[in-house]
Amino acid sequence: MQYIDTLNKFLKDELSATETYQQALDNLREGDELGEVEPLLPIHKAHIEAVSSLQALIQRLGGTPCEDSGTWGTWAKIMQGGANLLGRKAALKTLQGGEKNGAESYKEALEDEELPASIRALIETNLLPAQQSHIETLESLLDTESA
Repeated sequence: MQYIDTLNKFLKDELSATETYQQALDNLREGDELGEVEPLLPIHKAHIEAVSSLQALIQRLGGTPCEDSGTWGTWAKIMQGGANLLGRKAALKTLQGGEKNGAESYKEALEDEELPASIRALIETNLLPAQQSHIETLESLLDTESA
């Protein structure tokens, strides 16, 4: 099925997000009190859940889920590592940029009128709303950071 590749791309993005958030959380825990990372924990958990949902759908459609985030994941970790060194605000901005890219990927997929209902439903009811919520949370954290 042609959509397995699209789903695996989404899966790689979500795997990359889980790795990047873990890296940011580990870094923020080292330098700040635990309360500083509290708002990021639900986002990290949501990406872990998205990985599970995508893996299950790929398998249900007869495909084989990818197992790692690939080159994009490596690049994202390098970018996040650099941002972590520059401080909390840079780390949050990098995370937010990743969330915005993910939301755009999901919106682009929804423009495909032949997108199977199972994939459309997952994007519309789960993946895209989560991304949009993450963007709002990070925007709020950045606003607090600037205040």
